[in-house]
Amino acid sequence: MNALELKIWLGDRQARPLVMGILNVTPDSFSDGGEFMSMDDAIRQARQMIEQGADLLDIGGESTRPGADRVAADAQIARVVAVIREIRRVSQVVISIDTTLSAVAEAACDAGAGLINDISAGREDAGMLGLAARRNVPIVLMHMLGVPGTMQQDPIYQDVTGEVCRFLRDRAAAALAAGVPADHILIDPGIGFGKNMEHNLQLLHDLPQIGSLGYKVVLGTSRKRFIGTITGVEKPQDRVFGSTATVAWGVTNQVAVVRVHDVGPTVQTIKMLRAII
Repeated sequence: MNALELKIWLGDRQARPLVMGILNVTPDSFSDGGEFMSMDDAIRQARQMIEQGADLLDIGGESTRPGADRVAADAQIARVVAVIREIRRVSQVVISIDTTLSAVAEAACDAGAGLINDISAGREDAGMLGLAARRNVPIVLMHMLGVPGTMQQDPIYQDVTGEVCRFLRDRAAAALAAGVPADHILIDPGIGFGKNMEHNLQLLHDLPQIGSLGYKVVLGTSRKRFIGTITGVEKPQDRVFGSTATVAWGVTNQVAVVRVHDVGPTVQTIKMLRAII
């Protein structure tokens, strides 16, 4: 699916959020690290998420959990490209590449990815926004305070929603200046990326304010630590119900995409809420 088709597809389905299934081909992601490093395991998981109703698959070759070590571009490419090619061979699902490096994003696009998900919002690699414009692919711009290695070390805001909104507005302006069309820009408040529990809850409460910036909003809360803190659930894999509660909140606040590990429960939650609404 190319960018134009994705744009039409997003527009046609504004009645409900699209479900972006997470596929980490990494040894150290916070929830599923090491589970999908082999091709067979990765494709099996991709097929399962597609069968459960995933609209997009987000493929990442670098963990961005708090304290994670960085992974060079060549290592990320070695992890993700073959997986993307194989998914594209067996399915026309939209594939997103989760990376901050333009070399990785370009290799992924060559292999069949149609969307870039950049947690640095184009700040880490000066070539990323230009790449998105040149390849005519949509890009997700996310807010993060600091870098993954240090982002959870006492994050401080005076006004978390206001500061996140200003950041996202500025990064969207940078993308526009680089030639990315406005309807190819998605924004993500970065739940859990340099935020404590109170910050995360405030941003969730203020989703309408984030949406008022005029760009489609991506919400990524799945299995995150603040959900475990609130619900008393220690293992990330057991935070399904808390995660789907945040998805439900996103549905009622018109987010465009929800990024999740547990596709099946998420799809059920969205279908029921949309039927009620």
